[in-house]
Amino acid sequence: MGTRGNMEVRQIIESGDIFLGIELGSTRIKAVLTDDSGLVLGIGIHDWENSFIDGIWTYPIDEILSGISSCYKSLKADIKEKYDITIKQVKYMGISAMMHGYLPFDRNGTQLAEFRTWRNNTTGQAADILTEKLRFNIPQRWSIAHLYQAILNGEKHVQDIDFLTTLAGYVHWQLSGEKVLGIGDASGMFPIDEKTGTYDADMLAVFAALDEVKPYSWSIADTLPRVLRAGEHAGFLTTEGARLLDPSGTLAPGVLMAPPEGDAGTGMVSTNAVRKRTGNISVGTSAFSMNVLEDPLRRVHRNIDIVTTPAGAPVAMVHTNNCSSDINAWVGLFGNFATCLGQEVPPDRLYRLLFESTLQADPDAGGLLNYNCLSGENITAVERGRPLFMRTPHSRMNLENFMLAQLYSAFAPLKIGMDILVREEGMIAHGGLFKTPRIAQQVLANALNMPITVMHTASEGGAWGMAVLACYAAQEKKMPLPDFLDEQVFRADESTTLTPEPHGV
Repeated sequence: MGTRGNMEVRQIIESGDIFLGIELGSTRIKAVLTDDSGLVLGIGIHDWENSFIDGIWTYPIDEILSGISSCYKSLKADIKEKYDITIKQVKYMGISAMMHGYLPFDRNGTQLAEFRTWRNNTTGQAADILTEKLRFNIPQRWSIAHLYQAILNGEKHVQDIDFLTTLAGYVHWQLSGEKVLGIGDASGMFPIDEKTGTYDADMLAVFAALDEVKPYSWSIADTLPRVLRAGEHAGFLTTEGARLLDPSGTLAPGVLMAPPEGDAGTGMVSTNAVRKRTGNISVGTSAFSMNVLEDPLRRVHRNIDIVTTPAGAPVAMVHTNNCSSDINAWVGLFGNFATCLGQEVPPDRLYRLLFESTLQADPDAGGLLNYNCLSGENITAVERGRPLFMRTPHSRMNLENFMLAQLYSAFAPLKIGMDILVREEGMIAHGGLFKTPRIAQQVLANALNMPITVMHTASEGGAWGMAVLACYAAQEKKMPLPDFLDEQVFRADESTTLTPEPHGV
């Protein structure tokens, strides 16, 4: 990636040789517009939050659709302000979103149950049975676990299921009419066979033969989205889809669509960690590490998921449900206090000030202890969210120690899962916590006791990674995805690597 002048960017936007990535994250929907090298031209943002309704973490469908429209409107405004031009044509685009979860529909496209996100730890019975029957780790977050738990619960809607998808798959369907999914996101619905590039046929047969499943008229193989690898054609933006995304009618339909992907896959792309023997860590509302495998794991581990890269290579994934949510809540409280003092502090500055205070903290955070489980946590077998902060009468309670305890707490569950894997090389990390330079990066290096690299694109995250996948899909002569990233996107990328500090470890 290089730089371009405003006049050159205007010409590129006017020609339509631009690429759009939209990612629906846990607390933010983000759109990134790039040129064909991945250079960021504009950004759009829509903040949102999940709801906890009747014991289920969810997002209503109307908020999903209005959210992507609001995000695109924000992108249009950003482009207009920077370059005094309106987006009318896009060459290729793609949708990414939180992986896993449960979104079932009947043959008329009617939603049959509330969207059950990855955050719900309500499928323990199903996950245990499926792991035993399939001889493959099935986490509670996975779509197949949600489906089987609904069957075990005797939920009436199950008999009417015609299509089951993820959040990215749903949005892509609404924009293009295509019921497809990128292989990385699909691998968080049901196990994938690397050789065939689709769902494992033997495991599909085992699931279909389960006594509780056999009475239903639908076939599990027919209800899941069709699987596509990165670079394959995934349809076009329809007229209805264009109006859904841009109600003003300015955006022209017919945009080529890249396969919709999960946030884990786009995180791998945005950190150039899709080649075997590489890995990355994504931190946000949840945290997860992705480690591209050269050889299969020796046995099934309940705390390690096997998913794939967007190109279909197997990945060992360590996923924790909780990371930044508790920090965000405390930062919000400090922001409220500043407001009471008559000081309106912008969020980015507030995070920076609080994070930088940890430079003066005691190595042991003064004996302060924080449990950041806003929701249930699979790694530590916590069923329900109960965030806690505690201290002894002798703990050294001050701001710097408090914030350091928050940061270590955010990464603690990830360390438990990472300790299972053999670590030979450092990891590349990305996510909003790294907007403040070095602080969270150093804490993560200390927590995992390994070098952590952060690229300059780290805070752009998965939306940028999805735009890069759209660029990859537009290539006429397809080179392997790892080579494309090395040669076309990351040739001159800047990064910072921090090694663990002994006292911090």
